[in-house]
Amino acid sequence: MSKLIIPAVFAALLLAACAGDKKDDSRDGPSDRQISPADVKDAVPKNEPLARYGNHSPYTVLGKTYTVLPTSKGYHERGIASWYGSKFHGRRTSSGEPYDMHLATAAHKSLPLPTYAEVTNLDNGRKMIVKINDRGPFHEGRIIDLSYAAAIRLGVDKTGTARIDVRALDVKTSKRSSAKLADGTFLQVGAFSKRRTADELAGKMVAAQLKPVSVKKSRGLYKVWIGPYASEAELEASSQRVVELGYERPHKVNR
Repeated sequence: MSKLIIPAVFAALLLAACAGDKKDDSRDGPSDRQISPADVKDAVPKNEPLARYGNHSPYTVLGKTYTVLPTSKGYHERGIASWYGSKFHGRRTSSGEPYDMHLATAAHKSLPLPTYAEVTNLDNGRKMIVKINDRGPFHEGRIIDLSYAAAIRLGVDKTGTARIDVRALDVKTSKRSSAKLADGTFLQVGAFSKRRTADELAGKMVAAQLKPVSVKKSRGLYKVWIGPYASEAELEASSQRVVELGYERPHKVNR
């Protein structure tokens, strides 16, 4: 084993006892910050070279050998997710990046680092995009370890584990997600004949940290708009948040 590989494997060993392992629950935990699901933004997919560390294959942790996939293209799997938090905050991940429990990241045993993936909580329907930049979880039966922030967004922080769907995003998806939008691109959340109803919905959007919100009158209807947005990634994150709040998926409009 070359010296260049040692940091990656060392980081992987640290992940062997993640937040989901009952033996280590007392040594890991949540952030001391107050974080709501609306505070956690999707990772923005972008083309990046493979990380210098963390992609050595095969590698062995706790006596078990793992193989890193040659590509993330076409990866789609369902299984159990757990999360890890304060115990590892600030430490170097397997890819070499510092672990920030407040960002939308995750650890995976075999996907190339980095990989961007859409993760869906099958128990509540919430979904988000994370950046996979670490190795783990090395607990039997689990396929992904979410950052504390990602766990909050997906509703896994309270349950500890959850049934999830993981779908890797390919290069085309990444380009589309990071594409810039034309000036004046908004999301329309609803359209009503009464101003009062529109104002009530607008207030709920503001309370959920979806802003700026405006009510515009057009063709006899009061329309609730959120935005404007500068990129597809930002627009998609807000659109998904609206769905999570129990409303129909908003549609894109231009001023």
